[in-house]
Amino acid sequence: MNPSGKWTGPGTPLPVRSPQKDAVRPRPGRQGLLLLAGLAAVAVTALLGVAWGSLSIPPATVAAMFWRRAVGEVAAAPWPAVWETVVFDIRLPRVILAALVGGALSQAGAVYQGLFRNPLADPYLIGISSGAGLGATIAIALGLPLRWGGLGAVPLLAFVGALGATTLVYILSRTDGRPSVTTLLLAGVALGAFLSSLTTFLMFHTKDAFQTMHIFGWLMGSFALSNWAKVWMLGPALAVGGALLRAYAHRLNVLQLDDEQAQQLGIPVERTRLVLIVAASLVTATAVAVSGVIGFVGLIVPHAVRLIWGPDHRFLLPMSVLTGAVFMILADGLARSLLSPTELPVGVVTAFCGAPFFLYLLRRQRKYVHS
Repeated sequence: MNPSGKWTGPGTPLPVRSPQKDAVRPRPGRQGLLLLAGLAAVAVTALLGVAWGSLSIPPATVAAMFWRRAVGEVAAAPWPAVWETVVFDIRLPRVILAALVGGALSQAGAVYQGLFRNPLADPYLIGISSGAGLGATIAIALGLPLRWGGLGAVPLLAFVGALGATTLVYILSRTDGRPSVTTLLLAGVALGAFLSSLTTFLMFHTKDAFQTMHIFGWLMGSFALSNWAKVWMLGPALAVGGALLRAYAHRLNVLQLDDEQAQQLGIPVERTRLVLIVAASLVTATAVAVSGVIGFVGLIVPHAVRLIWGPDHRFLLPMSVLTGAVFMILADGLARSLLSPTELPVGVVTAFCGAPFFLYLLRRQRKYVHS
């Protein structure tokens, strides 16, 4: 980012709004309060998400259920026993998984936007979604009986496909022994298009209509098959990847300068870029494996957080996690209630809500560019 507050980097990306003009950059003392407020917002939204559904359960009753579990109360509950089954076995893992996926995609999006110095980057930029989509499609089309750690073939092959695509893109982007950012982007676009064409080919050659609809639903993202096994898969990956990304937040700030300036300031540019790509890709691949491809979250959430509070990644990354969690819980609630008892893919809701908001931000940016 140059002194005028504009982004620099490959191509001609749109600049973020000037921090001097628009972004309210919180002082260090206020950052902690804002993060606490974000945590409170996640907790309240999660409580409402658990209460939300075709079987309406009052939020106060849900809170009482949690309290009884926390203190180990054994007295008879004043509500039907089926309510606890719905809350703890069906809705709670779904809400937690939605929060984890939203936070993972938002944090990875913030890293990619900073890494490529482009506010229009998202976690799927280098082919992760296409690789995951192909892996999931193969698992569904072939009906593979593979299972491991409580997970079926679809999330396992999706995870392998996502990491495989990212690894291949990184290998293809290396020139003179070093990865080029421009080549990385171009290789990601090209490989993503190729893998997407293979996925479409398999969809058209699947004779079972149910399998075709299953593939289509997975490619649009859904939490309908959420369970605790998926939560335990995503939780540790997000914790480890998120901690690593947070540890590199200051270096990511320095990388907003050009590579030569960053090296002069003591940042090992290539190694830092590799660590960030690996960590962000791990987080994204795990999120996509358990939920399918959910668009716009990793694009608009970190972009909005940056516009409101500024580009400091030490605050941007954790705030993106919290904001993305809230956004995804609300989106999933709408997905399972708008056409109840039919459930929409959550990617439809995120695109429906995210596209107008993104166009609004884009218009405001254009006004800033010409002002």
